[in-house]
Amino acid sequence: MGLPTILLVEDDSNDEELGRLALEANSIKCDLVIAHDGPQALDYLWARGGYAMREAGILPKVVLLDLKLPKLSGIEVLRQIRDHPRTRHLPVVIFTSSKEESDLIECYRLGANAYVQKPIDFAEFSAALQQIGIFWLIANRTLSNKLSAHEQTA
Repeated sequence: MGLPTILLVEDDSNDEELGRLALEANSIKCDLVIAHDGPQALDYLWARGGYAMREAGILPKVVLLDLKLPKLSGIEVLRQIRDHPRTRHLPVVIFTSSKEESDLIECYRLGANAYVQKPIDFAEFSAALQQIGIFWLIANRTLSNKLSAHEQTA
């Protein structure tokens, strides 16, 4: 079994690069997959479109989801993730610059596992990703792949 996967759904190239650097700086070993918009994230998760050759049953350990995305908002991506049997239990961490209380409320209502506001300072940004990586890749036990396989045969 290879490295755990993080799906980072981020349209800002600066935040994408900061994410890569923060994971490397904190020695978080993972396969980082980037989706630049909502449809691309869903295509990856459901192994369709440009990801049709990907093993559909293997899900990332966690999705880091920005809210302000082109084509399909992060809130709509979260809604579709929770509505689909294969991804219903997939850990989703909202990683956004949004300070809107309504976004926070809606994300938790839809089943987000966590809501982290992106720090502006790189050291704080790096520390936030370190904590996310340690918790979701190492400490947390997920059911997503086990449930997905069970649900597909049920």
